[in-house]
Amino acid sequence: MLGILSFIGFTALVAIIAYLATRKTDEKSSDGYFLGGRSLTAGVIAGSLLLTNLSTEQIVGLNGSAYKDGLSVMAWETLAAIAIVVTAIFLLPRYLKGGLTTIPGFLEKRFDTTTKTITSALFLTGYVVVLLPVILYSGSVAISGMFDVPTLLGVSDDTALVICIWGIGLIGSIYAVFGGLKAVAVSDSINAIGLLIGGLLIPVFGLMAIGDGSVLSGIDILVSANPERFDSTGNPGQEVPFATIFTGMMLVQLFYWGTNQQIIQRALGAKNLAEGQKGLMLAAFLKILGPLILVLPGMIAYHYFDNGLASSDMAYPELVRAVLPKPLVGFFAAVLFGAILSSFNSVLNSSVTLFGIDIYKQHINKEAPENMVVKYGKIFGVCLALAAMFIAPLIANAGSLFDYLQEINGIYSIPIFSIIVVGYLTKRVPAIAAKIGIISGSILYILSQFVLKPYVFGEENYPHFLHIMAILFVTNSIIMLLIGKYYPRKEPYVLEYTNQVSITPYKYVHQVGIGICIVVIAIYVYFAR
Repeated sequence: MLGILSFIGFTALVAIIAYLATRKTDEKSSDGYFLGGRSLTAGVIAGSLLLTNLSTEQIVGLNGSAYKDGLSVMAWETLAAIAIVVTAIFLLPRYLKGGLTTIPGFLEKRFDTTTKTITSALFLTGYVVVLLPVILYSGSVAISGMFDVPTLLGVSDDTALVICIWGIGLIGSIYAVFGGLKAVAVSDSINAIGLLIGGLLIPVFGLMAIGDGSVLSGIDILVSANPERFDSTGNPGQEVPFATIFTGMMLVQLFYWGTNQQIIQRALGAKNLAEGQKGLMLAAFLKILGPLILVLPGMIAYHYFDNGLASSDMAYPELVRAVLPKPLVGFFAAVLFGAILSSFNSVLNSSVTLFGIDIYKQHINKEAPENMVVKYGKIFGVCLALAAMFIAPLIANAGSLFDYLQEINGIYSIPIFSIIVVGYLTKRVPAIAAKIGIISGSILYILSQFVLKPYVFGEENYPHFLHIMAILFVTNSIIMLLIGKYYPRKEPYVLEYTNQVSITPYKYVHQVGIGICIVVIAIYVYFAR
């Protein structure tokens, strides 16, 4: 009961603070609602980015992967820091210079409206079919496991899962749809502090449980019992083979941190470029701590439960329930609940933004005033959330949650990333090239992973999906460059400065970025065997 009361109390406190922080935001203007009035500071951006990423599809999914494969899956975290640095130095200045509200908005300026619409539709399809349901499902697994909801309510496991999915979905919808980006970002920042504290407590208590009360003894026992699991270089057959970090891994990281509307929307709401870059650099530094929260608990669970769990995705919630003192379970569940809401809110808010600006305003009612764009964006957000709540229970038999999420995301991530990269690096590649690139990239990936892999070559004889992503990225880029060579656009593209925010960069952005990259590489090399 104490755990449940602390859960309710902390969750309510965060909601009240978020409400008070957003009272002065103009929710009827698209700029105020979608980007928080372009007023986000470095701390809010970093905290929001961190918590958006640290949701249960990461915490539950990646720890489940670590339970199976060990330290090699840390590549999903450590290499993210490098991608964030690249985003801060090369992409964010261009985004803010052009005054972007959405990433597809750049594609309209660079190519044409149809390209923007196709991209927005791809984002929205991926969000409602894959990302939102995965967030709801993984969050429900965690909350149900920690509170033992089936026993608490006297219902079956499946019924408990559905109850948690709808509870999370309804609360998250209120945050994201009716509060706007600033409400999401402020609540994220508060929860990020709690998540860092609570997230670090789990491996501490886990190591103490292994080491008979001593963290250092727990580390010694964990390493000596399975030294081969502390290898940062993955083997063939594991989720992250070593070779993939040089191919599709960095492409996925750059897409996620540099072009994914769900993530980059926080930085687009920065009060100026310097604040945005400082926020991204702080987030990159905090990602270095990621493996302590997202990988180490899974490795501890492997040893603690003697590899005896029925599902790897249960590694994290079962470890929390086993090693965390009962009075702290409620607090940590509240923090984790905040993390779940963060990712759900982020995706939903991004979806509302994409629909309101890129579809409703562009194609349905071009003369709509800003308050009407926001209104119908909110209505769309509610519909999207309901659809995700119905789809989420169907993911129960998807296998490895994190691996499933990354593979499915390739349907839209690589095609979108390829046209953005070509769009920024060239001036005369025409709109038809982008349309062909994004459509062909999606179709080729679907054929590769869901036809050729299972039915023609077989799972064991087919290249890893990260290698396939790299191959298709290069193929897409070559196709677009060839079209640009033989059928170039008449006038070269020029990125105009809109003067919406100051684009004076952070004074030490390059020095800090280089330092972060050196630390990441050093950590990776240290654990390589």
